[in-house]
Amino acid sequence: MTTASNLPEALQPIGCVGLGIMGAPMTRNLLRAGADIRVWARRPEAAEALVAEGAGAASSLAELVPSVRVLVLNVSDTPDVEQLMLGPDGVLEHARPGLLVIDHSTIDPIRTRAIAQAAAEREVTFVDAPVSGGEPGARSGTLSLMVGGPEEAVDRLRPIFDIVGSTLTHVGASGAGQITKACNQLVVGETLVAIGEAFALAEQTGVDPARLREALMGGFAASRILEVHGQRLLDGDFEPGFQAGLYHKDLGIVAGLGEQVGLSLRGLEPVRHAVGKALEAGQADHDVAILARFCLHARGEGTRD
Repeated sequence: MTTASNLPEALQPIGCVGLGIMGAPMTRNLLRAGADIRVWARRPEAAEALVAEGAGAASSLAELVPSVRVLVLNVSDTPDVEQLMLGPDGVLEHARPGLLVIDHSTIDPIRTRAIAQAAAEREVTFVDAPVSGGEPGARSGTLSLMVGGPEEAVDRLRPIFDIVGSTLTHVGASGAGQITKACNQLVVGETLVAIGEAFALAEQTGVDPARLREALMGGFAASRILEVHGQRLLDGDFEPGFQAGLYHKDLGIVAGLGEQVGLSLRGLEPVRHAVGKALEAGQADHDVAILARFCLHARGEGTRD
């Protein structure tokens, strides 16, 4: 993890917007690294803990944006980012030339490119840097970052990225980070469905799913998802690291990308079905691992047609 002494003054102060389940711990890591952090939240109470730990508080975007050299966004959906960046009294209305914007949100890649273009016209650089690793990775500073944007800007921002994550891949130009995150979410979902079905198959044929997981973790089927979410499934622990409701939104992005390029993503459909069943059951605020539970026919806790 980068120390404060390695964080260039040219990257400070850093403004942070979006202080939820991911944004708060990521901001806290920047703060603990000694960075000059300033925060703004639509609900002031969301910023209280960080302010108590030493972050400066802004009363509005109009106050925050001109006072920082880097702005970090961590919000829920595409319209949120568009409103923040392009809306009345938004970032571009108040930004000074040279501002660097990092967007850790997971949003639509095509609209990301439009935001980046609008920003460039104001001499603002917009870098898409969605993350993988959930709340545990956000807390520990071990997130994986998938970054799209100009190489020069990405290189300049690496000291910040090194504080919030342990792995960074610059995958291409604007929007490439969001495309990569969409692919990540597709793999996560299909793997969760496979784990749920494997556990159900084992249980219905007389094999303990816990012993199954142990065996699979020693072979070619081993994966981080099986390690972490397989155990969650066995324990019934769905305290959110990443909420199923937000994952449902991400699957819409995946489906939209597939439609745009004419790909039939057949593996996506059972994932969307399982997540839909979880949401119908009122479990949108549970961890995304909950979707696998709707494949556990033998346990009577949900089904997938």
